[in-house]
Amino acid sequence: MNWRFIAKTIGMLIFYLGLSMLFPLICGLFYKDNSLIPLSKSFGITVFAGSLLFLFFRKARTESITHREGIAIVAIGWTAIGLFGALPFYLSCGFESWVDAFFESVSGFTTTGSSILTNIEGISKGLLFWRSFIQWLGGMGIIVLSIAILPFIGVGGMQLYKAEVPSPVPDRLKPRIRDTAMELWKVYVLFSLAEILLLMLGKMDLYNALCHTFTTMPTGGFSTKNLSIAHYNSIYFDTIITIFMIFAGINFSLHYQMIKGKPLAYWRDSECRFFLGVVILLIVIVSFNIYGTVYKQIGEAFRFGAFQVVSIVTTTGYATADYEKWPAMSQTIILLCMFLGASAGSTGGGIKCLRIMLCLKYCYKEIFSLIHPHAVTHIKIGGKPVPEDIIRSVLGFFVLYMGLFGLCSVLLAGMGVDLVTSFTAVASAIGNIGPGFGLVGPAENFAHIPSMGKWLLIWCMLLGRLEIFTVIILLVPEFWRK
Repeated sequence: MNWRFIAKTIGMLIFYLGLSMLFPLICGLFYKDNSLIPLSKSFGITVFAGSLLFLFFRKARTESITHREGIAIVAIGWTAIGLFGALPFYLSCGFESWVDAFFESVSGFTTTGSSILTNIEGISKGLLFWRSFIQWLGGMGIIVLSIAILPFIGVGGMQLYKAEVPSPVPDRLKPRIRDTAMELWKVYVLFSLAEILLLMLGKMDLYNALCHTFTTMPTGGFSTKNLSIAHYNSIYFDTIITIFMIFAGINFSLHYQMIKGKPLAYWRDSECRFFLGVVILLIVIVSFNIYGTVYKQIGEAFRFGAFQVVSIVTTTGYATADYEKWPAMSQTIILLCMFLGASAGSTGGGIKCLRIMLCLKYCYKEIFSLIHPHAVTHIKIGGKPVPEDIIRSVLGFFVLYMGLFGLCSVLLAGMGVDLVTSFTAVASAIGNIGPGFGLVGPAENFAHIPSMGKWLLIWCMLLGRLEIFTVIILLVPEFWRK
């Protein structure tokens, strides 16, 4: 392990994170609020720390990054970014302890959207802008951003890309990984600009349009309002945000192909068809289930049912209704959506539709083999056979995901948190969703969770964002041996 090179790379990440604090600083200056001092201090500390770390190890050289070094940079880098990203929160009012500030920061960067704030609208605009902006940075991945701008210090990007991109098989759009990262960010920025314009056309002011776009495209879910999107009570805003949540839940390589003149790429992709089919089916079921029991008009039931299903299945976490007041069937579907997740290669969290598809196909293959024991069968996605190592990786991920979910739920319950809250708080954290049920439902927050519970959920959020293996492998002794 070339620790000097790892430290130099992380130093550059921290430096660029510090520079990104200029955006909320400008916002604070414009509104002349009390975020200027904490943001200015955080900017200085972060830029200084990143520069110092980079300059101290500037002579570190490497021709290529090994697989282990790539994993270490991603895991340690995300932790460091969460720590420095928490400085503006910690140095301002509204956060009682360091763990609260760190929880909010990690929740932002991992695009989870869980919050400890009880009065969001009481926080300064500059700080809320930073809170939204870190979700936008975390959505496509600050590591992916970095491999597009750090080649000059010798970062060989494919190892970072494999460790960062949430997909069993990373899509390389260009021969060079740096070009792939740039294309992904261009698509990300283009969709963000489109949503900002559409929200402003609906008479949302620029500040709130920016903040809600910064938390929609990364499927983050932070809002500048206490009631989330329900604050606006607008069919237009619900529709626009629902559409962009779906866009954010689809593999971004398909958006790239669409922009390049291949709109049928969505239909030809089996995972995209599966994702959209499941979303439509669940919307129909939930809408009819809440029609007559919660809402008197079918249009109203469809509006709120569609928004909430899409919000949870894409792991965005926005709320326009308190789904805990819905019938048991709809609540169960919302709970299942927390595990399903969006498409691989999207900004969403959860297990991902591609893995669900592979697990279902594997189960069918085993059943088929019992009927035809001598038949030679292959699991295919999009007409192409899936390599055995990918299938093993997916099955291993699924077992680890559910095992860690169960273990962390028990640990949180052992801290005095009730069963429903423990169960869904961990599901929300590891799936990067935001709200859960019980005391962490859509009308509640995470402020009352014990400090040790918050540390546990922080770890779960990092587990989910970095796809389990990248974090868990650091705990395996063989990883550190030559």
